[in-house]
Amino acid sequence: MNLNIESIEKEGFYAIKVAGELDVATVPELQEVLIPIRQLGTHDIHLHIDDVTYMDSTGLGLFVGTLKELNKNNKELYVLGVNSRIERLFDITGLKDLMHVNQPVEGV
Repeated sequence: MNLNIESIEKEGFYAIKVAGELDVATVPELQEVLIPIRQLGTHDIHLHIDDVTYMDSTGLGLFVGTLKELNKNNKELYVLGVNSRIERLFDITGLKDLMHVNQPVEGV
């Protein structure tokens, strides 16, 4: 399955909407969008994954790498619109305690 990605730069953050399956086959597509943004180190990232129907450990790994890069520049990763099945992955792995998962964001 293909991954659909829309990225919009806003004041202080990038809003990135992802739809489809986020797995070993599609993560490189999202990586192409995230790597340049996180290397800039000037913006938070708001990942909207409302329409992600499946995610494996490869997707989680991408989020962890993105979080590490953003934290080097005191920037944050917000993962929004996480369905209950995918949220369980964040709970089980402890990642929910490290990044902003389904937490309200001011100014969005």
